[in-house]
Amino acid sequence: MPPFPQPERTRLIHHNPISDGRPIPPKEWAERLRIFARPCAKRGLLQLAVTAVPFAVLWATMAITLSHGYWIALLLSLPAACFIVRLFMIQHDCGHYSFFRSRWANDLVGSLIALLTLAPHEYWREAHAIHHSAAGNLNGRGIGDVTTLTVREYASSTWWSRLGYRLYRNPLVLLLVAPTFLFVVKYRFPLDMLRGRWRLLPSILLSSLLSASAMIAAGLALGFDTVAMVQAPVTVLSATIGVWLFYVQHQFENTYWADGPVWDFHTAAFEGSSYFHLPRIAEWLTANIGAHHVHHLCSRIPSYRLPECLRRYPELRQVNRVTPWQSIKCLPLTLWDEDSQRLVTFRAARRKLTGLRCERSGGSRG
Repeated sequence: MPPFPQPERTRLIHHNPISDGRPIPPKEWAERLRIFARPCAKRGLLQLAVTAVPFAVLWATMAITLSHGYWIALLLSLPAACFIVRLFMIQHDCGHYSFFRSRWANDLVGSLIALLTLAPHEYWREAHAIHHSAAGNLNGRGIGDVTTLTVREYASSTWWSRLGYRLYRNPLVLLLVAPTFLFVVKYRFPLDMLRGRWRLLPSILLSSLLSASAMIAAGLALGFDTVAMVQAPVTVLSATIGVWLFYVQHQFENTYWADGPVWDFHTAAFEGSSYFHLPRIAEWLTANIGAHHVHHLCSRIPSYRLPECLRRYPELRQVNRVTPWQSIKCLPLTLWDEDSQRLVTFRAARRKLTGLRCERSGGSRG
């Protein structure tokens, strides 16, 4: 498919807040933020402790209270899932080698957390690195992102392909079915990454084997029905929350996509990533990943230092700001409109395509 013409972006005031009396380009923002890319072992260990210990307590409490009624365990599954999400964010930092200074410490902690999150660490680290290197690049889609078609690609697709894409982007599938499938099944058989990367296979198999062994050991000790009743809702909820966070971080109306040589890494990081403004407790439980534009500009900043970035540069709080209510409105946005340079709904795309067909038919009659 030939490259699409890229209209000049006109939202410079929104995406380049003024600091020191002048607009700051994305690349300069990356340079300014680099001073925060300094991990601290003590802070990292504290963050790990205040996440892992509460999760273990919640999990044990869920198992103990099963005899008093499953509803208690179900109520506790939500906070337990939130702590799993926070553990996953620590694994995410380890994948960027930003949580600790030591490379081996990041790999060790990330691999251990992977036994709970079910995301094999080495595989996920490499897939996520591809996402960072190609975010917003129409020529780099396919690994580590939410599948997104352009209006023209969707219009030129077969009926079956359009149906499959509409099912995939249906909120019930995207947020209820796909997350659990992703973590439980696909991460065991990541065929998209294994092509040309067979060296990842041993670590994927080992991680999956260790996760299964941990579940079997827990089942032998506590009963397999107990483990299943406790772990199943936690896994489903944490996977859904994690995918939802990732979705909002890049799937908002004024995001960034560009084709070929027009694409720019720093512009994509800044304009194509949101600031998901969550309540304070939710920010803590998600390890501040809502400051995703800052994270993409400098992925070596540990999650526990992201709030420092926003305090030092409060103008960054206004860049691509999405509130929880606004995030719900992002769900219908499913196609990238190359002409208006924004995500649009299926309905808006259909109106546009119908109008273009009418113009062509009218012009041909003229």
